[in-house]
Amino acid sequence: MNILLVNKFFYLNGGSETVFFQERDFLLAKGHDVVDFSMVDARNRPSPYADFFVPHVSYKAKGGPVQKLRQALSFIHSPVAVRQLEKLIHQKKPDIAHLHNIYHQLTPSIIPALKKNGVRVVLTLHDFKLVCPGYLALNKDKICTACFGGNYWHPIQENCQNSLVRGFLLATESTFHAWRQSYDGVDLFLAPSRFLAEQVAHRVSRNKIRVLHNGIDEDAYQPHQASRGYALYFGRISREKGVPTLLRAYRLAALNMPLVIVGTGPLARELEQKYPEARFMGYRSGGELKNIVAGAAFVVVPSEWYENCSMVILEAMALGRPVIGSRIGGIPEQIEDGKTGLLFSSGNIDELAEKMKFLATDTTLRKKMGRAARKKVEQEYSLAEHNRRLLDIYFELVGKK
Repeated sequence: MNILLVNKFFYLNGGSETVFFQERDFLLAKGHDVVDFSMVDARNRPSPYADFFVPHVSYKAKGGPVQKLRQALSFIHSPVAVRQLEKLIHQKKPDIAHLHNIYHQLTPSIIPALKKNGVRVVLTLHDFKLVCPGYLALNKDKICTACFGGNYWHPIQENCQNSLVRGFLLATESTFHAWRQSYDGVDLFLAPSRFLAEQVAHRVSRNKIRVLHNGIDEDAYQPHQASRGYALYFGRISREKGVPTLLRAYRLAALNMPLVIVGTGPLARELEQKYPEARFMGYRSGGELKNIVAGAAFVVVPSEWYENCSMVILEAMALGRPVIGSRIGGIPEQIEDGKTGLLFSSGNIDELAEKMKFLATDTTLRKKMGRAARKKVEQEYSLAEHNRRLLDIYFELVGKK
């Protein structure tokens, strides 16, 4: 099969790129013809199709009024991306296109171009972009679903982006593609959680949405060591991730165990100064991060936004670590309360402190939960099963031509 894979970043920039490259590696290993379409960047992985990539676009770049206007228009519709993609389609003639993170630098304008050329289209939903112009369903760090009904002008009315210019661009972009019916060209939307599927059903027909959990290579995440006796948070250090709530809960709980914080983010410096009792380790990756996670007594995911299908939770569970997570978004689908970990009400400092104290004092329970967590990953979040189902979806759609 000839498969076109589309993502605006062609390097590991976040969770969506992890999923993108996992699927790409699988398809190549199975002998399928994989065609890449992305954006030029010095950090990109090698690709035989790099000459077709769109020029690098940074919306943080400075420039005069004309340049800024041109950038603003390309944020909504990219004629360059459409032209480059059509050149690639005409040369490679893909059977199916699988889109991931396409917004702003590539834009949804590429979808009608694909359909015009008879290419089947799959779009994996990594966030709430279809129903929220700002991706995260947040208004100044608070959950917001005001745009889920189809009125995309709330970023201006509410100034939820703390920037009227950015809010206007996001609102215009969403309204333009709703008017143009760009997403009508998608044959199937893939949602990594049932929760996200339910929210996206506000905009698109349920029969065009399929739940396909993110997968993890459990063979690469083998539990191999006993707990070294610390609680762990790893990820972005920001307010929507609930890190301030976690640190307040840790101080309240007065645990007889360290709290290790791994990652970077806008609140890192401020929180490190305010909570000297926690150990901030900065950015870690690869084998080093894996060893840190494997040595934790338990992992905390205190999110205060609608998590989709958290790779942090999957990595912790694959390494046999129980997880304490917020009862929000897709997290309750991943954590079985009392079996593979514990759930608490998002933002509730007292409840989180109690859950941390409870797990910190019961080594036997932690081991039992860790084993159950690992088993759940093997049964429900296997990367091999994810890839098998993905290929079935491709053949199903191509067979409908």
